[in-house]
Amino acid sequence: MQSHEIGNINTIDIASVKVATAVDQQVRRYDVDWLRNLALMLLILYHLGMYYVADWGWHIKSDQQSVLLQNFMVMSNLWRMCLLFFISGMTLALIDKKYSAGALLCTRSQRLLVPLLFGMAVIVPPQLYYELIEQQQFSGTYAYFWTEYLISDPETDVAPDRYSSIGLWTWNHLWYLIYLFVYTSVFLLLRPLCRKLVASALFKKVSNLKLIFIFASILLVAWVHVRPEFPTTHGLTDDWWSHTKYFLVLLMGYLFASKEALWQAVIDKRRILLVLGLCTYGLVAMDRNGVFPFMGEAFRNYIAVQYLYGAVIIANLWFWMLGLVGYAGRYLNKPSRLLTYANEAVLPWYIFHQTLIIVIAFNLRRFDLPVAMEALSILVLTVLTCYLLFAVIRHVNLLRFLFGLKLKK
Repeated sequence: MQSHEIGNINTIDIASVKVATAVDQQVRRYDVDWLRNLALMLLILYHLGMYYVADWGWHIKSDQQSVLLQNFMVMSNLWRMCLLFFISGMTLALIDKKYSAGALLCTRSQRLLVPLLFGMAVIVPPQLYYELIEQQQFSGTYAYFWTEYLISDPETDVAPDRYSSIGLWTWNHLWYLIYLFVYTSVFLLLRPLCRKLVASALFKKVSNLKLIFIFASILLVAWVHVRPEFPTTHGLTDDWWSHTKYFLVLLMGYLFASKEALWQAVIDKRRILLVLGLCTYGLVAMDRNGVFPFMGEAFRNYIAVQYLYGAVIIANLWFWMLGLVGYAGRYLNKPSRLLTYANEAVLPWYIFHQTLIIVIAFNLRRFDLPVAMEALSILVLTVLTCYLLFAVIRHVNLLRFLFGLKLKK
């Protein structure tokens, strides 16, 4: 998310699209910047979809819900957050020689923890407020709710069932920030071992296909054995399947970016990877729509069938992640004015977007718009408001600090 951490360096020759010196010479990888920004912007569409998709719980829900929408959302749901952590691991490899452990931890604290705390205190509360209004658990003013939220008195009359070890405070969609900070801290403890592994003769000699197979196999075992015991919570202290998956993917991103030949091979094979991603998603979609009804009971009773299912899911994850990395490396490894804007804007936009979607969607209901017009209105108003809010933030140093941006001199 902190694209400026990748380094201030020279433009890459796009014609050759080579990665051979990316890590060693601190060459700026504009494709990594693009991919991070696009993946985070995808969340706007995804969370807009959460308002309309049927059967999936969210903070508020439209009366006009779609079952068909599930199929489109599952396509990205299988890989979108893993891609972000994979990119974070790649970034760690690209800046590995630029930052000491202490400097990187200090930088990440300011760029992740400060906006997390500010977001939890100021940006996220409207999400809980409208959620409680919708579920008829609260009917007071927002001012009263926000006061109770900030104070978090155990005797509060505002959603006492939501009270936790941190009171009513919640990070909701900002869970990514705290997870990335924790994973970065753990990575720094393991960095000496990671550096030794990358420098070893074994790592340099292992084939690209074999290395990807090792990556996928580790995740497959975790999918079969860890996931059923620890459903996703985004609660940090009890979210062990998510930690296993995302931290492994972050480490794999580090190793991937450190193996120059593998990165170039993924760029060269991007079309094949995308086709395989579409094929494995097709299997997932068919299963979700009842094409294989006999597999349900077999999945519950046979470990081999669980591994078969897991193999399709994990293969789909890797095909999409590597395919997108390949296409970005081929076509997006170049600077632009839009990228310069996005590198700085993406974190504030990410912090704002879900709250804006919820506030706008809730208040548009009174107009009873057709679903297509309503969805487009929510999207346009969310994007426009993000743009206008960032236009203010970028010129005020206090706001820049609160949103994790570098201060202007």
